[in-house]
Amino acid sequence: MTTGRRWEYHRYDPRTERLVESLCTLGNGRFATRGSAPESVADDIHYPGTYLAGCYNRLDSAVGGRTVSNEDMVRLPDWTALRYRCLPEGAPPGDWLTPDHPSLRHSRVSLDLRAGTLTRRMLFHDADGRRLGVTHTRLVHMGDPNLAAQSTVFRAYGWSGRIEIESLIDGDVTNAGVDRYRALAGRHLVEHRAGVQAEGTAWLSCATTTSRVRIGLAVRTSMRPRAPVRVACTATTASQTFLPPIERAAPVVVVKTAALCSSLDRPVADPLRRSIDCATHAPDFASLLASHRASWQRLWSEGELNVPGETGKVLRLHAFHVLQTLSPHTAELDAGVPARGLHGEAYRGHVFWDELFVLPYLALHFPETARGLLTYRHRRLRAALEAARRAGAKGAMFPWQSGSSGYEETQRLHLNPRSGRWLPDHSHLQRHVGSAIAWNVWQYGRATGDAGFMHGAGAELLLHIAHFWADAATWDTGLDRYRIRGVVGPDEYHDGYPGAAAAGIDDNTYTNVTAAWVLARALDLYGELPAARRAELLTRLGIGPDDLTVWEDVSRRLFVPFHRDVISQFDGYGDLAELDWDGYRARYHDIRRLDRILEAEGDTPNRYQASKQADTLMLGYLFRPTELEQLFLRLGYHLDDGLWRRTVDYYLRRTCHGSTLSSLVHGWVLAREQGPDAWRYCQEALLSDITDVQGGTTGEGIHLGAMGGTLDLVERGIVGLESRGDGLHIDPVPLSAVPGSSFSICRLGHRDVRVRFRPGRLGISVPPSARGPVPLVLPGGRQERVSAGQERWFRLPGG
Repeated sequence: MTTGRRWEYHRYDPRTERLVESLCTLGNGRFATRGSAPESVADDIHYPGTYLAGCYNRLDSAVGGRTVSNEDMVRLPDWTALRYRCLPEGAPPGDWLTPDHPSLRHSRVSLDLRAGTLTRRMLFHDADGRRLGVTHTRLVHMGDPNLAAQSTVFRAYGWSGRIEIESLIDGDVTNAGVDRYRALAGRHLVEHRAGVQAEGTAWLSCATTTSRVRIGLAVRTSMRPRAPVRVACTATTASQTFLPPIERAAPVVVVKTAALCSSLDRPVADPLRRSIDCATHAPDFASLLASHRASWQRLWSEGELNVPGETGKVLRLHAFHVLQTLSPHTAELDAGVPARGLHGEAYRGHVFWDELFVLPYLALHFPETARGLLTYRHRRLRAALEAARRAGAKGAMFPWQSGSSGYEETQRLHLNPRSGRWLPDHSHLQRHVGSAIAWNVWQYGRATGDAGFMHGAGAELLLHIAHFWADAATWDTGLDRYRIRGVVGPDEYHDGYPGAAAAGIDDNTYTNVTAAWVLARALDLYGELPAARRAELLTRLGIGPDDLTVWEDVSRRLFVPFHRDVISQFDGYGDLAELDWDGYRARYHDIRRLDRILEAEGDTPNRYQASKQADTLMLGYLFRPTELEQLFLRLGYHLDDGLWRRTVDYYLRRTCHGSTLSSLVHGWVLAREQGPDAWRYCQEALLSDITDVQGGTTGEGIHLGAMGGTLDLVERGIVGLESRGDGLHIDPVPLSAVPGSSFSICRLGHRDVRVRFRPGRLGISVPPSARGPVPLVLPGGRQERVSAGQERWFRLPGG
């Protein structure tokens, strides 16, 4: 499947075509196009789709006797569409050819990760011995974020005549890429107009129904050899049909050069007029390909993670998709981190907490992109403040799912496809998303030293989130502790107590501990601010010095529940029934979506000690062991290695890994514990999308958090790299399956600081510059420095 820097599929299989389309998506951080065959249309096998970052629309649907409103990332018109059929001399016209045509004999899909191109090669062979070779090469330009192009080469073997080729822009599209959403409204585009300019550039304009985003799409189709063209347009399509001659020594080449513009672009311009101008005056395909490759070469020089063997190939694919979704272009957009990338319609294209797993990598390699994504959150701070106010709370309450506006977009009903029932959805009670945002702000500040951001937008985010947690905590005189009630933790399976009328559980450990951490860091940052800025923020938050005393108290006295000498996932978790794990595995084999299984049986996971994914153990992902120990100590609890190991083992046996993030977190935690099963979980995280471990979900869009998290697993987890104010901290956790790695990072203005990790050895090289040396803090607190223009190697413990 993989060779060098290519990702390949050597045969066509309709059962896995949706998976191939997702994993072969091309994008540039602004828009992306799925890796579908140009001949295909949306059906049960194929799903061509193009998506624009930040382009959402709201529709109402009738579900279960209720009207529900959903905001979705919008599927845009298809610019890739190309139909063709053979017209042999002296023979009737053939059928339109597609990958599903019975005359297909060979098929190969090749994703060039280094160049950012997708190539599909097909060979059709009819009953009379005539063969047609077809090669499509596609790019979504990484240099010019408005452009994309597709070159198709036709070669005739054993026949001559003509080939009929129809180049289309298809605007008759709906959001229908996720089976469980089929009952929901999906026609987001209206006001279609289509046409073809005199010079041959086809165009289409449309707008979203409620968000009123205007789309302009133009495609310049060029043909070699030149051939007469027949134009046909409807309201939703523009087509150009050619009949060029073809023979063995004279291939036919068709190039579609597309320009996508929208009213979201800055500076504001007419999207249609701008798209026509961009497409008409775009360079030829060879020039576009050269500049596109040069842009990817620059990205790889800053963002590539080199690891030997098959693991390295998968990590390169993961980096490729992270960089396609969140490229340097993203820094200029008002866009967040869509959990499923720009690769499909799962989760409706919403933003969750997945930046928690992606931003650490971006902050080290592409700090401008990381800052842009945090700015997306800051722009939605007003919505978070309003959400808290409506809930009767203070501070900023960020939504679990969001899209264009920053308001809560979590559905209030969800479909269980196993039972066919629509059920209440309480996942909006996952208030911990605010802590994830605060953690990313803090990590970004430590990695970059960007005081301008931290004293500005960063301080506002961190302090408003801390204000929410201080207000959410209520005092319990019996426990002599603060408590946070009525929430849902990362686990998601437990959204209430068995038989309780109200939703939510109390004192989720992950929520409480991270809330205490946020309060402590907010106080730290507040103390670093200039006096005038501190006064301004206190006024804007509506708090006084006495309130900060309360913040300090809450940060030290939040309740953490325990049971059976382990940390409880939430208060009362230990009182729940034990699940018959062996019995359910024997009956259902795959129990990752245990919640759906239990609901279909008339039961609920609320009754059991059974978790969908890492919850309490997420603390081991965010904090290194010494940090976690100090955090518990601040709260007045003793956390030693034995307690943590018992807790890890306890939840490992009670987690069904219904999320791709679960295996990532468990692998990370076990690697730090030197657990024997660490690599098994790490490997599952690496393979989760390419093998589609969730059973069909990858075809609906990749899992961006899991992909970004595997990169972070190597850099922060195994190499143990942390960028802090006093230097680069290195505290490796060797994993035999990943014997070495190398990558370049940014450090306080230094770009291309090269890190090379080998068993027992560490190499650091700093490029020549006028900046000072890069300080290092090695295991045991050993301090070293590497000057600009210098390379040094260090021995590590055990080396």
